[in-house]
Amino acid sequence: MKDRAEGAFTSSSTGKRSASAIICCVLEVKEQLAPETVPLAEAAVTNGGTALARVRRIWAYVHERETLLWWLHSCWSFLFGVGVMILGAKKPAYVRIIVFHIGFIWATSLFLPVLIRLPWLSGVWSERVRLVINYFNKNFYQQLLFFVIPVYYASTTFSSRNVVFLIVLCLSAVLSTLDVVYDRYLSVHWPLTALFLSFNSFACINVMLLVMFPLRIELALYLAAAFAVAIFTSMLHRFGQLRGQSLWIPAAATGLFVLFFLHLTISFIPPVMVSLGKATFGPLNLKTYRIKHVISELPAGFSGRLVALTPIKAPFGLTAKVRHKWYLDGWLVWTHPKPGYDVVRGGRREGYRYWSYLTIPKDPAPRTIRVDVETSSGQLIGRAILGRATEE
Repeated sequence: MKDRAEGAFTSSSTGKRSASAIICCVLEVKEQLAPETVPLAEAAVTNGGTALARVRRIWAYVHERETLLWWLHSCWSFLFGVGVMILGAKKPAYVRIIVFHIGFIWATSLFLPVLIRLPWLSGVWSERVRLVINYFNKNFYQQLLFFVIPVYYASTTFSSRNVVFLIVLCLSAVLSTLDVVYDRYLSVHWPLTALFLSFNSFACINVMLLVMFPLRIELALYLAAAFAVAIFTSMLHRFGQLRGQSLWIPAAATGLFVLFFLHLTISFIPPVMVSLGKATFGPLNLKTYRIKHVISELPAGFSGRLVALTPIKAPFGLTAKVRHKWYLDGWLVWTHPKPGYDVVRGGRREGYRYWSYLTIPKDPAPRTIRVDVETSSGQLIGRAILGRATEE
């Protein structure tokens, strides 16, 4: 028994010495490694803290100057829009793809309020999602509007009322570049969103239809207006919480109002994809019914038949009823043909030769002769003016 006890005691003492030896070895290793590992760990923590602090400082700087940075981005968006205008002036056929832009804006405008109200999406992330979708929508608006501005510009007569539509379209394009205004007002209030999208869709779809299909100018306008009414009605359905009869009555009223308003104001809209070439005036050769020689001023004492030749440029074709309206010193004196209109089909890149003549009395001679080329719907294609030569 005594031997067993001594053996057990010896084993226990040996185990204690072994444990003590292990602990001493660990302490020695720790002392050897500590000078190297501790500074590395401290450096990693320090560097990580410094990087995080830098990120926080940058974020705070951006947050404090958020409005200023958005305005700077608006300036960049405007410059980008100018580049898109150059593309639209050179390649108007690319307008075919705008249906995808309009479809994206329409779909996201409808479903964005539903998306940001998802229960699993926090308030911070809802705002971030809204800003991201607004960013894409603004970019698509800019591409659409700045692209079609040169198309409308080419068909605008700046001494007439159809310059009003071009001005409104330019204002709409500039508004799409103003991030602060769009994010805080247009995208927040659905009636403004609906009106903005409907008007811009009308302007862009009108161009797209005339590029893709051989339609009459006024028919394309009414079809574009129908698309705009449909978009506005979908907004009423989504945000106005209107269903059934309560939806269709205001939708029908809106449609009738838009068609009536378009009928009254159609002369304010340029006839897109159609423009007037270089008009010429001259005396008529009664044998050949051609201009004898081109004149830039009406000679003093001129009398006889004066011809106005107005080339109608339609690169994508033209289907329209047109006429000449002759004005002497601002007074309408003749329309050609009378009554009715001439039907022009086809169109040419160099211009469809459309002409008429008016017999000018010798006394009193007019000071200014003006010839307006307009469609049957009242849209002005172009205007030719001939001034009277000063008497020496």
